[in-house]
Amino acid sequence: MNTEQFAVIGLGRFGSSLAKELIELGNEVLGIDKDEEVVHELSDVLTHTVVADATEEEMLRSLGIRNFDCAVVAIGDDIQTSILAAILMKELGVKKVVAKAISVLHGRVLERIGVDRVIYPERDMGVRVAHQLVSPNLLDYIELSQDFTIAELSVPDCLSGMSLKELNIRARFGFSIVALNKPYGVIIAPTAEDIVEKEDMMVVIGTNEQIEAFQETALNQEKNG
Repeated sequence: MNTEQFAVIGLGRFGSSLAKELIELGNEVLGIDKDEEVVHELSDVLTHTVVADATEEEMLRSLGIRNFDCAVVAIGDDIQTSILAAILMKELGVKKVVAKAISVLHGRVLERIGVDRVIYPERDMGVRVAHQLVSPNLLDYIELSQDFTIAELSVPDCLSGMSLKELNIRARFGFSIVALNKPYGVIIAPTAEDIVEKEDMMVVIGTNEQIEAFQETALNQEKNG
């Protein structure tokens, strides 16, 4: 997978979990928090860490925040700071801004100010979100064990209209498509003759490496037309 640059603002339980998993997935992560102790604990884990107030515009500019692929505002219970930090990320031109909300109302405010995605930690684990952020076709992710994962993938445009026989996923990549979620319903245990369309979702089971290899191949095919 391509290496991306993430800024994670707020290194509490959710933010640190997300940041560590993004590193595990081969990305660069800048961690920002006001708590010096928390920052110190993660200094050897993340690419860069900074003790700072994420509402200080000049500090964010000096860090080159606008050059990051994605900024995640994972600030805990301070709603005002969360909203101000998210506004600054948008104003400074970060390509994608994701923010944690602690209530529906908080989430609505974040949506109104243009945050690209709002996360509710009660529903979204940091590990799962990390995988979704770095894999554009990955819609959901459940780790069954250290080796096996069930994932829900959107169908890349380059594969739309092909049968499962033509895709030959199991032989080429080693994982299995166990269901197709189509607009009109779900096909459990699809056959070789079933066709995948771009509006479908594929439910697959396999190792993380197998699924990542498939996504990278599909991404390269789309880039090369």
